[in-house]
This record gives sequence, structure tokens and C-alpha cells, in this order.
Amino acid sequence: MGSSCFARGNDRNLEYIEKYIKENNLETKIEITGSRCENICTHGPNINIDGVQYYGVDINKLKDLLG
Repeated sequence: MGSSCFARGNDRNLEYIEKYIKENNLETKIEITGSRCENICTHGPNINIDGVQYYGVDINKLKDLLG
């Protein structure tokens, strides 16, 4: 949710994730939360899924992670 990650494309990632959740009827199974700087801005966009941190996430990487 930090400005650096958003500037690097996390806004598009968020849109993709929200669309994926809705299309797959996962609204009751998945919780999206945001966080500010994790002091790893140079590796962003960063996403944490079930306690695992992913760096340099773009739409293609999201497709692999969520697919």
C-alpha cells in the first residue's frame, strides 16, 4: 500500500487480485490487508501471501501465484 510499491505497479496488482477473488467466489475465504513500508521498497512491488513475502510482483507473477 506504500507509495513506492504503488508507483511500481501494486495498484494494478490490487485490481487483479480483487477481480480474481470476485470471479472465483473467494470473498469469504480471502482477506486482503494492506501495509505501509516494510523497508524493502527497492524490491517492490511486494506482496505477502500466507506469511510468504514475494518481491518484484507483476501481473504475470500474480497469475502464477494465484493460478
